[in-house]
Amino acid sequence: MTLLDLTLPTPAENLALDEALLLAAEADTGGEVLRLWESPSPVVVVGAGGSVAVDVDAAACGADGVPVLRRASGGGTVVVGPGCLCLAVVLRTDHAPGLDLIGPSARWVMGRVLNALRPVVPDATIEGISDLAVGGRKFSGSAQQRKRRHFLHHATLLSRDFDLSLIPRYLRPPERQPAYRAGRPHAAFVAALPADTATLKRLLVEEWRPAGEYGPVPLDAVREQQAEKYGREEWNRRR
Repeated sequence: MTLLDLTLPTPAENLALDEALLLAAEADTGGEVLRLWESPSPVVVVGAGGSVAVDVDAAACGADGVPVLRRASGGGTVVVGPGCLCLAVVLRTDHAPGLDLIGPSARWVMGRVLNALRPVVPDATIEGISDLAVGGRKFSGSAQQRKRRHFLHHATLLSRDFDLSLIPRYLRPPERQPAYRAGRPHAAFVAALPADTATLKRLLVEEWRPAGEYGPVPLDAVREQQAEKYGREEWNRRR
């Protein structure tokens, strides 16, 4: 595994890069990688099967100039922005037992993330399928995109510098909710970690121990994915 600590200029490019890393691994032109990035401005990201009409307050996003994009993985709708560390892990399905299945692989990856965060949240737990929470309040969600031999698992980590008020401003209550949420509104359900993103990055690198830097970055594939999907309203607003 190698490390890629890279934020591209636009939100669409950043989503496209996560998928491009998966496609490069599957084509044997890349490999297993830990990517870390942080959007410099707020962005709403809908899961592949999510509903913009149901999950997103489009009027608030439009008033504030916040883009609404769709990723190629599943999971729920999230707000990312300054103070939200995004991580993406591309792994072979034979990297460890059970990684050929969605549920076990999600818990395996997030178990590693949880172990990395023990110094700042020693009592945090995995809730639902692959959420991370402390005191029953969620600070991390994740999703997967899978190919035949590799999978992409990406997640968000809300640091102490993230503006939690953005979540209820731009998101409506989700269509599907885990049991542990117990019907709580966003403001009573989400929490921030007691650490900044620089600390979170350091802890994740210490846990995953990547061997060197990833390269070359598949920027041609990023441009192709952006042109075909992430930069198109037909993709982002299809549901």
